[in-house]
Amino acid sequence: MNKFLIDTHTHLYLIDENDCATVVQNAIAAGVQYMLFPHVDLESTKAMHALADMYPYNCLMMMGLHPTSVKPETLEAEISYVEKKLSERKYLAIGEIGMDLYWDKTHAELQKEVFRRQCRMAISMNLPVVVHSRESVNELIEILCEPEFETLSGVFHSFAGSLEQAQQITSMGFYLGISGVLTYKNSNLSQILPHIPLQHILLETDAPYLPPVPYRGKRNESAYIVHTAQKMAEVYQTGLEHIASTTTQNAENLFKITQYVQQ
Repeated sequence: MNKFLIDTHTHLYLIDENDCATVVQNAIAAGVQYMLFPHVDLESTKAMHALADMYPYNCLMMMGLHPTSVKPETLEAEISYVEKKLSERKYLAIGEIGMDLYWDKTHAELQKEVFRRQCRMAISMNLPVVVHSRESVNELIEILCEPEFETLSGVFHSFAGSLEQAQQITSMGFYLGISGVLTYKNSNLSQILPHIPLQHILLETDAPYLPPVPYRGKRNESAYIVHTAQKMAEVYQTGLEHIASTTTQNAENLFKITQYVQQ
């Protein structure tokens, strides 16, 4: 395969620090030129920066507060930290941000407020957003349809919703991030994606989570994105080269990766 791949969402820095460099090298050897690191919260920053600083031309960073880390008692400190980091270093997106109503709905309204605040940051800095939407796709679509966010761009990370939701998201100009879930037998993505033009699709792993077949039950790595790309080629009835070329260009269009790396 001549065209490289981009893992647009991977938490390799959460892997054991003695193994982090190995998994990055594995990915590069597999043809994954860029790995995009979403931020989680204050506690995750040091590890993310450390790994990205080791591979500044391969590992690129985002900044934002993950919805599962939205807690009333720490919120202002976390948001202030995000704002501080955004003023100190370069990041290619605000993420990952959004809502997660799978584990706990206690702070649903607060998650909405924090999502809006971070979307405003993205608009002010002319950055895209990377959206976490577990059990909350409709709520986030509703927010993003508000007039103040009409210029915002971004991706719904690890999309696992319905065809109707996929069409709503892409009609807003957002991308769908497709992970190893595509390779699972119980996933409906194989039926949905043929109705969505490939120009709206990004590849991701969400490593170390959501490993694709044949690695289910094991730790995920960015190198394994090749298996998701192969499944995507089957779904779209096209070649792996075309999947790589198109999704790479999509990632470049959204994240302006070349510009980021050259700064």
